[in-house]
Amino acid sequence: MPWQRPPAAGATRHLAPGSDPSVLPGDVLIADKLNNQLLIVDPHGRIRWRFPRPGDLARGETFKIPDDAFFTPDGKHIVATEEDDYVIRLIDIPQHRIVYQYGKPGVSGDGPNRVWNPDDAMMLPDGDLISADIKNQRLIMIGPGSHHLLRHWGDVNHGYHQPPRHYGAPNGMFPMGNGRFLVTEIRGDWVDAVDLHGHVFWSRHPPGMLYPSDTNQIAPDRYLTVDWSSPGQILIFNRAGKVLWRFRGEPGQPLNHPSLALPLPNGDILCNDDWNDRVIVVDPHTDKIVWQYGHYGVAGNRPGYLSNPDGVDLVPPYSLADRFWRANGG
Repeated sequence: MPWQRPPAAGATRHLAPGSDPSVLPGDVLIADKLNNQLLIVDPHGRIRWRFPRPGDLARGETFKIPDDAFFTPDGKHIVATEEDDYVIRLIDIPQHRIVYQYGKPGVSGDGPNRVWNPDDAMMLPDGDLISADIKNQRLIMIGPGSHHLLRHWGDVNHGYHQPPRHYGAPNGMFPMGNGRFLVTEIRGDWVDAVDLHGHVFWSRHPPGMLYPSDTNQIAPDRYLTVDWSSPGQILIFNRAGKVLWRFRGEPGQPLNHPSLALPLPNGDILCNDDWNDRVIVVDPHTDKIVWQYGHYGVAGNRPGYLSNPDGVDLVPPYSLADRFWRANGG
């Protein structure tokens, strides 16, 4: 893969002062939303891969406002969700090409090949895609290469908390292993543990959250979520609703609409702090930011700058897909 080659001699490093590259196990995939691009950045802040480059898009193709991006289980593709452009894309990494899409850019809907603000699409080991479909009030599954839904959960006409029949603006469906998923509902501030057969194992309110986003499991009975608010927060809680850790930012630099946090192997937390135009790593033992790419509250499109980064993943073998599908024998 491109990022596995040695960086170019003299490649410029772009990190905030005080950043420690050793806290990251590998490179980071960033959905740089308002710059309309995906980046892979190494722990030293060097850009190792970018999409789209000039010439990457076919005639008539667009790539707008990607808000989430995750590696596929084989590590050869990226699933990118363009939430506000109503389309899910599959990108071939070495070829720099879009090889599949579900949805029509710029056109929302709930029929075949239509979504309405899809969020956090990711691929299962068998090639099926799962995604939250926020404004259609549902969770969806798409078969490989298909332009019809394979399955869905929720009702486009009823957006409220009553899983598995109804969901209130779900914005994430993250794997837990063992066939279970964590669903985050914006409306009502709920997190639900469910499976694909319609079983609901538990539902909880993340304590003290206004707008929970992208809840995922980081250990047995430990769940990580963020509050897409200003000021925002990162939270670890358990099924009983007990707060285990909360982070609102460092003095003078509160979080501003963070939308996703993921655990690192060393116990630190990787997070995209969207409206502060940065991606950070937080040490939960010291409540300090120990790594940062981007400039706090300063948007830009030059190397070292981001504009409303709305999604992150780690490069394999530390990706979300590796963490869940391979570790759990998925």
